[in-house]
Amino acid sequence: MTTPLAPSPAADDNLQIAERREKLAAIRAKGIAFPNDFKPTHHALDLLRKYDAMENAELEPLAVKVALGGRLMLKRVMGKASFGTLQDSTGRLQLFVTRDALGEDAYTAFKHWDLGDILAAEGTLFKTKTDELSVRVTHLRLLTKSLRPLPDKFHGMADQEQKYRQRYVDLITDETARARFAARSKALSSIRQFMVEHHFMEVETPMLHPIPGGANAKPFVTHHNALDQEMFLRIAPELYLKRLIVGGFERVFEINRSFRNEGISVRHNPEFTMMEFYAAYWNHHDLMDFTEQVLRHAARHATGSATLTYGGKVVDLDVPFARLTVRDSLVAHAGLSLEEAGDAAALHAKLKSLGEEPPAHWTLAELQFGLFEAAVEEKLWDPTFIIDYPIEVSPLARASDTDPSITERFELFITGREYANGFSELNDAEDQAARFQSQAANKEAGDEEAMYYDADFIRALEYGMPPTGGCGIGIDRLMMLITDSPSIRDVILFPSLRKEG
Repeated sequence: MTTPLAPSPAADDNLQIAERREKLAAIRAKGIAFPNDFKPTHHALDLLRKYDAMENAELEPLAVKVALGGRLMLKRVMGKASFGTLQDSTGRLQLFVTRDALGEDAYTAFKHWDLGDILAAEGTLFKTKTDELSVRVTHLRLLTKSLRPLPDKFHGMADQEQKYRQRYVDLITDETARARFAARSKALSSIRQFMVEHHFMEVETPMLHPIPGGANAKPFVTHHNALDQEMFLRIAPELYLKRLIVGGFERVFEINRSFRNEGISVRHNPEFTMMEFYAAYWNHHDLMDFTEQVLRHAARHATGSATLTYGGKVVDLDVPFARLTVRDSLVAHAGLSLEEAGDAAALHAKLKSLGEEPPAHWTLAELQFGLFEAAVEEKLWDPTFIIDYPIEVSPLARASDTDPSITERFELFITGREYANGFSELNDAEDQAARFQSQAANKEAGDEEAMYYDADFIRALEYGMPPTGGCGIGIDRLMMLITDSPSIRDVILFPSLRKEG
């Protein structure tokens, strides 16, 4: 005699779905299956904050009447009395359900409802013998029948990719996921408030560009049928925001979605959020000071502190951020002497020792920057501004007045990754045109990330742009830091994924 195989989880799910569909069919036969006439008067967290500290002897005489809507997450069915746990957008509250209070039909219906069903519960507050704030239910209705079973209540969704694909289930079952995105919302709201308080005007610029610009990146390409022309999803809003500075708005910012047709990793998503801001009469030093303030402000409002923990290590945003030139960073973190950091042969040898093969045409500045990316970037745990970038890798930044081979540019690194990029803007139309021409030549030579020549932007600069500073902050990476998340997918509600099947 053979022992029958245990059904697979998928088979179990299919059986449960079939049973739930039968229940829904029975409900439909009796009338309206999905009523839409209930209005909650309270939320779980508000009630817990106000009444959880009370003793039952103090609470019951108040006869606090409540009406809650939410998802049934736990259920303990007994004889004439049962318990359930209702979860709304703020938290959970226990329901005490009795046959005497509901009546035989309603109580029997409750016993057959499933975890995941969305209910309307009305009643009065009290404390159980175990001192748990609860609702003594007098009216209970099914608002939405859940056709799919929730994951096991003790283990939740174990597969991380499934969490990303079915974020709706992740949010239902994982309190930390809900908290993470609530923190993101708080941080973003606080950043907007901070910018407005500092006299920046929030603007919206196009997401469809006739010419991609503002960064060295590979764009997504599409076609506009009515205009019968090729269009690009924006890789950055920079050139449009600077047009607004030309137009007379002295401080502007945009929290925007940008798109780059590049790799996917724990720190890259093709669709991402960043904030860019521009201020007339600011230079890169002003931008660095202000960027520090923005990050501190966001962290404090999202978590209550600017001293964070990431991956088990402290990140203190309260201390002044370090500032190092590219060359000095090689001395501090790549094991070079100051002389070696300024010697092309030594830099070339160091890169080769790390398995890198620098192009023969690289200048001294490009060799320094290449070694920085290969050996230094990942070591910058504490907040550090890297400054004095070579002009070759900074096509939109203003050249230094004291050394024309470098630009007044910085990048901010924390936990070994870049969080912000800013510079004193190039407002010399002729210099910008020459750099665009150089980028266009690189593109013709096969560099897919090189910039296009944007004639309209040059025309805008020819009308005159005041001295300006501009910066972009990677919002998703900032949220990774604030919420102690190892992957960018953890802080994007619906990250880019390969199609199923």
